[in-house]
Amino acid sequence: MKITKQLSDEAILAEVGARITHHRLRLHLTQVKLAELAGVGKRTLERVEAGASTQMVSVVRIFRVLELLSSLDIAIPEAQAGPMDLLKLKGKTRRRASAKKDSDQPNDTWQWGDES
Repeated sequence: MKITKQLSDEAILAEVGARITHHRLRLHLTQVKLAELAGVGKRTLERVEAGASTQMVSVVRIFRVLELLSSLDIAIPEAQAGPMDLLKLKGKTRRRASAKKDSDQPNDTWQWGDES
C-alpha cells in the first residue's frame, strides 16, 4: 500500500509496521533477536509491527538494525533554503516561523474611534 495523505494515522502506522515486519523477515531475524539488537523490548517491537504508537527513539533503533536509516533520510530530507530566502536572511539562520497575513483584514492603519 502506498502511504498518502488520504490515509488515516492508524492506517499509516499499520503500513509502517507491516514494512518493518517485511524487512525483519527478509533479514531472517526473529522478533526477539531484532528487539535485542535494537535495544528495545520484545513487546515494543510487537506493538510497532502491529501499528501501535511508540516512542520515536524505538523506531530509530529498529531502523538502524534493519539498515533503513538511509530510507528515513530520503523520506525526510534535510531542509534547504531557497535562493530568495538566502538573500533575505543575509547569512543568518531562520529560527521562527512567521504567521501568515490575513488577506481579509484591511490594510488601513488602526485608529481610535474618535478621530473622525
